[in-house]
Order: sequence, then C-alpha cells, then structure tokens
Amino acid sequence: MSWSMKHETVCGLDIGTTKTCTVVAVAGPTGLEIVGMGEAPSLGMRKGVVVDLDETIKSIEAATEKAERMAGIHFGEVVVGITGDHIRSTNNRAVVAVSGEDREVTTGDVRRVIDASKIINLPSDRQIIHALPRYFTVDGQEGVSDPIGMAGGRLEVDTHIITGSSSFITNVLKCVQRAGLETAGVVFEPLASSAATLLQEEKQVGVVLLDIGGGTTDIAVYSLGSAIYTATIPVGGSVLTSDISLGLKTTLAEAEEVKKRHGAGKGEDSFAVRTLDGRSTREHTTAELRQIVVPRVVETLRMARQKIVDNVPRDLVLGEIVITGGGALLPNIEPLAEEVFGLPVRIGAANAIGGLTDAMAAPQYATAIGLVLFGANGERDDAMRIGRRRGGVLARAQRWLADLWT
Repeated sequence: MSWSMKHETVCGLDIGTTKTCTVVAVAGPTGLEIVGMGEAPSLGMRKGVVVDLDETIKSIEAATEKAERMAGIHFGEVVVGITGDHIRSTNNRAVVAVSGEDREVTTGDVRRVIDASKIINLPSDRQIIHALPRYFTVDGQEGVSDPIGMAGGRLEVDTHIITGSSSFITNVLKCVQRAGLETAGVVFEPLASSAATLLQEEKQVGVVLLDIGGGTTDIAVYSLGSAIYTATIPVGGSVLTSDISLGLKTTLAEAEEVKKRHGAGKGEDSFAVRTLDGRSTREHTTAELRQIVVPRVVETLRMARQKIVDNVPRDLVLGEIVITGGGALLPNIEPLAEEVFGLPVRIGAANAIGGLTDAMAAPQYATAIGLVLFGANGERDDAMRIGRRRGGVLARAQRWLADLWT
C-alpha cells in the first residue's frame, strides 16, 4: 500500500471489541500534535474479528465524525489497528551478498535482505502484516542496528514477522472503505500501544506489554530494543463483565460499572447493585466481588504468561510488565500481575505528545494514539530506526512503509 500524509495529517483508527476510537494529529512547529479524538461503541466486533459489517461501519463513521468535528479537519486516510486470535508471529533470518563494488552496505541491500527474510512458508489464506528487523549482522558481526555505510560482503538480518488471516484483515478493511476512508496501512495493535507507552530504555532492557482490551489481550515482548515475540489471546475485559453480571445477578451495564468502580479491590466494604429488572437494589461486599474477579483476572494473566514462557528464550532477562488498554483501569490489577509474573508492574498511559490531555492519555486510548505515532513518526518503532538520520519523517515513512505494510 502506498503511504501519503495529505496536509501533514495522520489519523489512527482502533476498532475494538467494545469501542471504536479515532485520533487525528497534525504536524505542528514543535512536532506531532493531537487535534481531534472520537469514540463510539463497537457492536459489530467480537474478539478482534468483524461479525457484523453494518454495525462496524456505523461505529467507524460515528467515531470518525466526532474526531473530525473536534479537529475541524476532514480526512480521508487512516492507519488501522488489527488484532485477533488469528495473528501469529515468528522470527526469521536471511542473508544477501552486498551488491556494490566498494563493498559498502546501501539502503538497497537492507531492503533486499528484509525482503529475503519475508520468504516463509505461508498458507494461501495468510499474509504478512509486519517484517520488523530486530538486528543485522555484517560479515559475522552481530547486533548491528543500522548497517548502512558499513563495509562488508555479507549482510544478514534477524526479522520478527507478524502474519494474519487474509479474510479477517480484508473484512476490517472493507468496513473502513465503506465508511468512506482509505487505509494508509495496518498495524498489529500491541506494536501501536508500545509506540505510545513504552520508553526506548524499557525496550532495550526487556519488557512485556500487555494490552488488555474488551475481547482480546495483546502481548508484545521487547528485548535489546526490538519486538521478539507478539501474540493475541481471545480473552479480555468483556468476559470479566459477564462473570460479574452472572455472579451478582445484574445487567451487563451495571456489572461494567461495578468492575470499573471496585475491580479486585481490597477491604470488606459493601455496595448496592441494581437487580436484573432494575426495580430494586441488592447489597454485595467487595469480598464477594473479589471471589468473582480475581480468579478470572489471574487466569487471563497466566494464559499470557504461559504464551511468553512457551515462546521466549528462557535466558531472556525481562525487567517489567506494562499493562495498558481498558483492562489497565481495573482497580488493583497491578499486585495481581506482580504475583503472576514475579516482576514489577506499571500501568501504561500514552507518553507526552502535543495536544494530549489527561483524559486522552488514559490507557484505553493507547492503541489509537500509538497508531498515529506509528504512522507519522516511524523512528519511535524499531522497524523504522534504520536510516532515521537520513531525511525527514515523511521521507522515512515513504521509504520504509513498503517494508512494513506488505
């Protein structure tokens, strides 16, 4: 897909299971500045997959209209977040001979070796979403982050490749198109959340990002500055809401409020919950709520931990867990995660960016803000770091998006 930033505007579209969010940013004198944001309930998605085209289109239209109204800008292109249990990731290695007579690595050599790393056995119904260079090797010298200009005859790359189901991705993009928008590119959502919430130092030391949404929990593990493992598990905050609704015999809307208010809170306080018919209330205690919430949250966190244990080298050092997404708002989730992972835990809100209010910086908007960052300022993401000293943001984006969005 070709990439352009008309009028220096970039827009991110996060079509979630519970909400759809659109963020608009413009290139200002001091850098990127958020000028608009719109949010609408999602009724046509389930666990990151479109189950109702018309409802999904309505959600996109509603969120986009609100963002346009707030920004005072009409836009036509969006960077779209993709998630779902159909996403898979793998690491691959490729090698090419350096082409120039002077044996100096060029941009063309880097592109050729990344292209070579994309040659993997893929079923016909799957496609590559990202090929993210982790590091390069020049004539046996490993760990090179930017090989351009180095002398050598043999260039190798270790690449993190993320693939998805073509039909699921096509359905999402079809909704975007029918909502009157063009897709500028697709980004696997935890990569976007990482761009918004993680510091480069954290990615270097070793960090796990858990993006707990309504229908899915996305995982991204970073080490030495790059993504080394990404995955999605089809469990999110909506399951917890259902559990509370069943356990306390109340509506889903009331259960959602109870979840946000009390979560896995400590203490023995009591609180009133409306009955299913809405005509009366019933008293419950935080201890009762904990019996419902804690096992489900711990189960979700353990599923994420098991994925990491099964797919990440045992000797890998991880410094902390960063939790973002709507699930990060659950009161008292940090100590539960610390217990499951045995690592320090922090809540990931979006890092400082122009125009970002406290409300927008909340964890549930991290993906949408990250999509904007990923699209407009690629050097924040490991796939864009090569050649970041050459040319401006737009030139970099145009040069590298061909490699990102295949």
